[in-house]
Amino acid sequence: MTTMLSSTKIRTQNLNLHYGPKQALKDISIDIPVRRVTAFIGPSGCGKSTYLRSLNRMNDLIDDVTIDGKVYIDDVDIYDKDVDVVELRKRVGMIFQKSNPFPKSIYDNVAYGPRINGVNEKRKLDEIVEQTLIRSALWSEVKDDLRKSALALSGGQQQRLCIARALAVDPEVLLMDEPASALDPIATAKIEELIYELKEKYTIVIVTHNMQQAARVSDFTAFFYLGELIEYDETKKMFTTPVKKQTEEYITGRFG
Repeated sequence: MTTMLSSTKIRTQNLNLHYGPKQALKDISIDIPVRRVTAFIGPSGCGKSTYLRSLNRMNDLIDDVTIDGKVYIDDVDIYDKDVDVVELRKRVGMIFQKSNPFPKSIYDNVAYGPRINGVNEKRKLDEIVEQTLIRSALWSEVKDDLRKSALALSGGQQQRLCIARALAVDPEVLLMDEPASALDPIATAKIEELIYELKEKYTIVIVTHNMQQAARVSDFTAFFYLGELIEYDETKKMFTTPVKKQTEEYITGRFG
């Protein structure tokens, strides 16, 4: 393990997760640094997305899940019984593999979260919508069409709109579960560029199957295999001189 370059935002200690009798995560301990991009890599079904969803308690929504261990965000255990899960999910936004805009206008998609949180003044909502769409690199493309249905946007634009929707409630952490896997190379490049810009303000955790993408966008990489964390290090180091043979074989495409 390398020393972190900056302070830790998310600390996981001895996290185990079972779906019924099946253990999906085995004793995961990892420190995720603030305002960096951390990528999770590994073959399908190895626990990457399960671990990602444990960081904003999305697994709570699945029946028959048991979790033990600790997940701290800013030194608060998010599984403590006093934690407000709605508040947690505001702080820890999630972007899914398949873009899922609401069947509403572009404007209403972005304004949805602020409205739920009590922002109703039009001028304030206008400001949030504009600033958030600028931040998600979409404003110049949609500023004259804010009343158009979000479903009329291209796949890449829809995904950036979903990022804008997550940003509109001012989160601290963005979780991205294969955010570009359904997109063409040009739309993927825009999402990657956006991730790079967003880390100035947000802590970003991304699950990706794409080795090149992990190498391009992340500062740190974690390799998962069969529910275990095999190796975690600075991306540059992991992709050039991995410590574990298993990591090297996966990165070079010899298995997985």
